[in-house]
Amino acid sequence: MLRKSRERISAVQTGTRNRRRIAVLIYSMTNAIIFGAGIIAVLNVSALRANAHIWIPVVVVASLILAAPLAWLIAPRLQARYDRRRGGTNNDRVG
Repeated sequence: MLRKSRERISAVQTGTRNRRRIAVLIYSMTNAIIFGAGIIAVLNVSALRANAHIWIPVVVVASLILAAPLAWLIAPRLQARYDRRRGGTNNDRVG
């Protein structure tokens, strides 16, 4: 019983570790997408463009902050795709 519990904890830790690694890899790409969308919004809306010196730093900070949780949510989907190809199973899948 104790051995099964340790194996389960080890599997969860490995799944979380892999999820964290994938999230770190896609963080910069997620950040770039959010930043690009924000800059396009600032430059295309005339009211925001008038105060671009305020809104561009807001977009930079917001993209840095929002990219981390978004990358964390995307990571299991990429991991699940890899596991399906390999035929393996993973207990750390979301959705």
